Amino acid sequence: MEWLGAITAGIMAALGVWMMLDRHLMRVVLGIAVLGNAINLGVLTAGRFSGTEAAFTFAGQTGLDAANPLPQALVLTAIVIGFALFVFALAVLKRTHELHGDKDTDRVSQVTEQPAPDDAEEPVQRPTGQGKA
Repeated sequence: MEWLGAITAGIMAALGVWMMLDRHLMRVVLGIAVLGNAINLGVLTAGRFSGTEAAFTFAGQTGLDAANPLPQALVLTAIVIGFALFVFALAVLKRTHELHGDKDTDRVSQVTEQPAPDDAEEPVQRPTGQGKA
């Protein structure tokens, strides 16, 4: 069963990287989410799916084929962090669309690389404060 999880994690990782290389920002955000889920599945697969006993044992018992709880705990934490990252990326994507009106990476890069507009043509002369008593 672990080989199926490993193959699925590899396919998901390849799909995530392919989506991140797209010019459309929504696909880039979805690619980050898919890649994060692929990494979670890879960590979970590396920690073994199978196990006939629970990870905890009572006094006097020995766990011969216990499931490994560490990858499960790491993946649960990574799921929460990944969801927060995904929601933040969606908020940034929404704001980018509101400001620039486009979700194409080339257009957004072109707009953001322009110099900031100046309000005045010439710099304003500030008083030096020599006339104060």
